[in-house]
Amino acid sequence: MEGIQTYQEDVREILSHRYDMGWDYWTTIDKRLLKGSPFSTIDCALYLAELGMDIDSPLVQEIADLIFSTWREDGRFKLYPQGMIYPCQTIHATNVLCGLGYANDERIQKTFHYLMDNRHKDGGWRCNKFSYGRGPETAYSNPFPTLIALNALRYSPFYHNQSLDAAIEFLLSHWKTKKPLGPCHYGIGTLFMQVEYPFRTYNLFYYVYVLSFYPKTKSDKRFWEAFSALKANLVDEKVVIERTHPKLTHLSFSQKGKPSLLATTRYQEILVNLNNSD
Repeated sequence: MEGIQTYQEDVREILSHRYDMGWDYWTTIDKRLLKGSPFSTIDCALYLAELGMDIDSPLVQEIADLIFSTWREDGRFKLYPQGMIYPCQTIHATNVLCGLGYANDERIQKTFHYLMDNRHKDGGWRCNKFSYGRGPETAYSNPFPTLIALNALRYSPFYHNQSLDAAIEFLLSHWKTKKPLGPCHYGIGTLFMQVEYPFRTYNLFYYVYVLSFYPKTKSDKRFWEAFSALKANLVDEKVVIERTHPKLTHLSFSQKGKPSLLATTRYQEILVNLNNSD
């Protein structure tokens, strides 16, 4: 990845929002770590990791300590002080902590086991919050949390566990059905097909990136169709951002309509994954 020095202006912009929510580290005084998107604690931790911030820096350690303060002994993370602990909260926290270099922490190791032990019958992950009613489509896992979970689990001892094949198959089958699935209704449509970076939502780029780490996808026609769709969006072999949150467009690594060196580096990582023999 590009060095942190290259993106000092972006880092300063992200840090300028540090107290927006009324406390420190992009959150509220009662630790609502997902509140304030696209400048929530979880969002900004991911941005800083993408920008190459030293994982041993005091700021990264303080962010990690804050996220770990919401960890529970059963392996879950409670990212809101009130209400139920939804699986997506645990998945988001685990993913960002892995990105910050904490995959080997014993608490994360326990969370990996929790995630493996608490999958839906189709192999993915979902909550039981039915904001869109209880139609037949809500009987499935939520595709986006499932994708993020697979991204986190590639840091785990379960990375090559065949039991993850069901989650991979669930996501590959979604490429064909495209219909909104899960209690949160994640579908594949126009917005999904637009290249988005940094990885914040369920979209083509993130989908191909995560699945490229799993050898099972290399022989699957559906994956190669998705990869071809992503490749078709390149301009001079560079990833051009097609969609980003309006509040992020002034960040140099996430400007709509312009090539992104960091996004292109992630694309090159996909190519390395596909060229590796497992």
